[in-house]
Amino acid sequence: MLRISFFFVSLQKNCVCFMRPITDWLPITKDEILKRGWSEVDIVIVSGDAYVDHPSFGTAVIGRVLEREGYKVAILPQPNWKDDLRDFKKFGKPRLFFGVTAGCMDSMVNHYTAAKRLRNNDAYTPNNQAGFRPDYPTIVYTQILKQLFPETPVVLGGIEASLRRIEHYDYWQNKTMPSILTQSGADLLVYGMGEKPIVEIAKRMRVAVETRCIASLHDVPQIAYIDDQKNVVINPPYSPMTTAEIDAVYDLPYTRLPHPKYNKRGVIPAYEMIRHSINIHRGCFGGCAFCSIAEHQGKHIQSRSKKSILKEVENVVQMCDFKGFISDLGGPSANMWQMNAKTQAICEECKKHSCIYPTICNNLNVDHKPLLDLYQTVAKHPNVKKVFIGSGIRYDLFDKQSVNPDYEYAEYVITNCVSGRLKVAPEHTENHVLQVMRKPNFERFVDFKTYFDNLNRRLGLRQQIIPYFISSHPGCTEKDMKALAEKTKKLGYRLEQVQDFMPTPMTASTEMYSSGIHPYTKEKIYCARTPEEKRRQNQAFFWWKT
Repeated sequence: MLRISFFFVSLQKNCVCFMRPITDWLPITKDEILKRGWSEVDIVIVSGDAYVDHPSFGTAVIGRVLEREGYKVAILPQPNWKDDLRDFKKFGKPRLFFGVTAGCMDSMVNHYTAAKRLRNNDAYTPNNQAGFRPDYPTIVYTQILKQLFPETPVVLGGIEASLRRIEHYDYWQNKTMPSILTQSGADLLVYGMGEKPIVEIAKRMRVAVETRCIASLHDVPQIAYIDDQKNVVINPPYSPMTTAEIDAVYDLPYTRLPHPKYNKRGVIPAYEMIRHSINIHRGCFGGCAFCSIAEHQGKHIQSRSKKSILKEVENVVQMCDFKGFISDLGGPSANMWQMNAKTQAICEECKKHSCIYPTICNNLNVDHKPLLDLYQTVAKHPNVKKVFIGSGIRYDLFDKQSVNPDYEYAEYVITNCVSGRLKVAPEHTENHVLQVMRKPNFERFVDFKTYFDNLNRRLGLRQQIIPYFISSHPGCTEKDMKALAEKTKKLGYRLEQVQDFMPTPMTASTEMYSSGIHPYTKEKIYCARTPEEKRRQNQAFFWWKT
């Protein structure tokens, strides 16, 4: 029988869930290492986020994948980089390597607004507290580790490293920066979703460490490294994960809970948003110019099996605080599950960024019936009262101008899966701006809104479409924003869901912003750059407040 000190009560919103052994989580303290009977660890993952053992958090996923392979893995979440660096020393030298990630977000997006004002909160920290990670933690953490453990390899991963793997424009410093490998001094960088490369790296690292020859790993797919000539080399990626491979990742024994260490520090907002949600696929073929999802997760949809998803539904409904509501059953876009090429060989030759802009590719399967069947199956679960679709819907996949219009899916979602508001993202009203964004014409949003309103009227429902728009995107002028304000006003909107364009690494929109040139037409393009220009564009949304 385990001693009582091995057990913790998981508290979430004053709910006593159940007693669990601390060994259900990956260890984050020296004491937890000792309770497992370990004398050392193989791999230490250093993260800018608090440790939440949930498949929506990359640190937990990579940790669990390595654990499955038999490695002794410890997590070092949000270490103090300002004191005597004791946090970085507490596990000692790992047998294989340190893994370093900034967390689920690029740290600069996490820290600053589009106006470069410092945020006073951090959704990935208990009690929403700011200040528990530095700017560019990937660089800061790595430099500290190299100072303390100069002979131990450091492998970078996560969104910050992935999108900064090559020379890139940094909005916050307003200049072009070298690869984060050069800045940090790390040995290797894993880009994209890292389960496959990290397993191969761990498998081969023992010999590399013994022989002090990290170069022996330079042929691993989906990594970047610095060669002898000091030029950054980026290897081609692994093939997209198969359904069996992605199922194996999501079927690992996550507690779905923050580490008990945080019980007294307050809730973690990012976790609260997804605690009862289920991710059903990865990737996005939308190809929006301002979005980096495809640069990290890939363009090809990697779908979980229905069986794996239903298994996770069982895990969710057994959570003590579950009240019958699945908050989301989606992914980067809600309605791309199981939508892949009709003929894969055609896709392999294609260089287009988007499969649905300016029109839907004839080789793309956009059948919503499997997704509709999944929703209906989950909704029939005896412990599920309602399934909400919280991810954004791509209405251009099933409206009347689509290759294969699917109003059955649209009607089901609007009737059964909306909590009063349905999120969609037209992004702008002016078609020349939408062309730069690689988004469909605004008339298609108007058509969908008309369908939505008519259906609600017929069914006696009082629901709203909440459209998302962007100000100050390259190609957008103040005149365009005034036109947006006028058109949305005629549709009855007083806009609230708005954002100012923020240039982030590796997007076409950021390239336009940094260069002032459209990369495909080679023509000059207007960009709102000064705080006053950006303020005036953003204020156009709020005509009703003046």
